[in-house]
Amino acid sequence: MIYPIVMYGDAVLRKRASEIVKGTDLKDLIADMFETMHAAHGIGLAAPQIGKSIRLFVVDGTTLEDEPTLKDFKKIFVNPKILGETGTEWEFEEGCLSIPNIREEVARKERLRINYYDENWNEFEEEFTGMKARIIQHEYDHIEGKLFIDYLTPLKKRMLKGKLADISKGDVEIDYRIAAPLRK
Repeated sequence: MIYPIVMYGDAVLRKRASEIVKGTDLKDLIADMFETMHAAHGIGLAAPQIGKSIRLFVVDGTTLEDEPTLKDFKKIFVNPKILGETGTEWEFEEGCLSIPNIREEVARKERLRINYYDENWNEFEEEFTGMKARIIQHEYDHIEGKLFIDYLTPLKKRMLKGKLADISKGDVEIDYRIAAPLRK
């Protein structure tokens, strides 16, 4: 099932998501999240972006042919906890399915260590670097109630105010289903 993507301005995107009870069957929801993400041409999707305030996100960088380090990067993160971020901060242009048609440079640390469960409740602790770390950091922010635009300067945010207001109203041209909080 393909869910509509929740747009900027919806309160669910600003809430810290709740832990999922260990043992909960998430297989159908995870399959739906991958289907929704692929239909919107995304490489990551967090549960709050489909209106579910739970600590779950999926990533799939395998579609990025120009990024060979991601050719096998398809993962599920249940109840993740970032244990640390290290290394030099580097800037890269980010976008978001919940904030379509806006891309901005965001500085993030180059390495992270994370503890998480997969869909079968197997526990992992891993380190990720580069683009893998960036994708995880972006999606992790979603379950913390944070958006990539929060990293921008006050001037940049003011310059985007009109576009963000339009997105909240659903006044945006994209080829996937959306749920806009201020749509009339």
